[in-house]
Amino acid sequence: MTATTPLYDTYMRAPLRFERGEGAWLIAEDGTRYLDFGAGVAVNSLGHAHPHLVEALKAQADKVWHLSNLYEIAGQESLGRRLTAVTFADKVFFTNSGAEALECAIKTARRYHFSKGHPEKFHVITFEGAFHGRTIATIAAGGQQKYIEGFGPKAPGFYQVPFGDIAAVKNAITEETAAILIEPIQGEGGIRPATKEFMQELRALCDEFGLLLILDEVQTGVGRTGKLFAHEWADIRPDIMAVAKGIGGGFPFGACLATEEAASGMVAGTHGSTYGGNPLAMAVGNAVLDVVLADGFLTHVRDVALVFRQGLASLKDRFPDVIEDIRGDGLMLGIKVKGPSADLLKEIRAEKLLAVPAGENVLRLLPPLTVTAEEAREGLARIERAAEAVRKASGNAAA
Repeated sequence: MTATTPLYDTYMRAPLRFERGEGAWLIAEDGTRYLDFGAGVAVNSLGHAHPHLVEALKAQADKVWHLSNLYEIAGQESLGRRLTAVTFADKVFFTNSGAEALECAIKTARRYHFSKGHPEKFHVITFEGAFHGRTIATIAAGGQQKYIEGFGPKAPGFYQVPFGDIAAVKNAITEETAAILIEPIQGEGGIRPATKEFMQELRALCDEFGLLLILDEVQTGVGRTGKLFAHEWADIRPDIMAVAKGIGGGFPFGACLATEEAASGMVAGTHGSTYGGNPLAMAVGNAVLDVVLADGFLTHVRDVALVFRQGLASLKDRFPDVIEDIRGDGLMLGIKVKGPSADLLKEIRAEKLLAVPAGENVLRLLPPLTVTAEEAREGLARIERAAEAVRKASGNAAA
């Protein structure tokens, strides 16, 4: 039997092909314009073809693309210093993806306890509904059977507890526990935010039992929630944090950030990456920080998020038969749909708006952080028309 495509059949791709983008908009091959509220799953943090990012990439492309970590890379030193200056961290390891950043975070935590003379401490407590990547270790960390099935025995050392249940976390701690790993807002799991109190309780438990707190801010980081990182809303500091997606603005790279103490076991030869921290990625990453750290940028994110959130709340009130709940923070928002979320997604796409499906029957809305209030209102109008179409199709049209 001849395959219809040379590609692995691992994606259920929508029949859409885009050839260029402008800010919050994508233009298909036939010229149709789509309002992009998916942003490549929270990756295109500054929208499409942002001039500062384009110029940074072009300028670096004329110099050197790849060196490997056999040599010093100036862009790594620069970006590392900037990241540590505005976060809890003292050390940074650059990766190519979010999953690799999580792998580095897990290895950093385990190596820390090993270097302190406790090799038995390698277990990591994680949470039901989590998503941390697609590697053998990160699917085990997430614990979702649909991602683990068929890939052999689950990698040992990960124990899932109910999200938000502090008693369950405390009961799971043993002499073998090394760390607690959590997303401040579960993205793939359905835009489920952890409360400020829960995050603070996790920090306190880690301090009490000598554990490391690892945050997965791959989706929530770099301004997505209106703070540079989502954990800032809870007034806590992690020991280790994985970052990716928005930090590259569309260029694939990630980072593992850690305190000096947490990273103390990661000595020469314990970890590495051929492509991690390459000059192209570092040029773009520094350009992203130029924009995100500029005065007023995060205020803009919070202002537009308020417009968006209020508009979605109004739609929930007017379409209770279609929309069950609105979730999330900043520009990481979710619509929990009453019927099949695929029905609303279909109608949203028909309105030339792009969103991202998630768990618990939720549609994620992840527009570029540069989205304007006017574009947010345009998106809301398209969601309203989509909700009306779903209502009519289900026979629940308002009298």
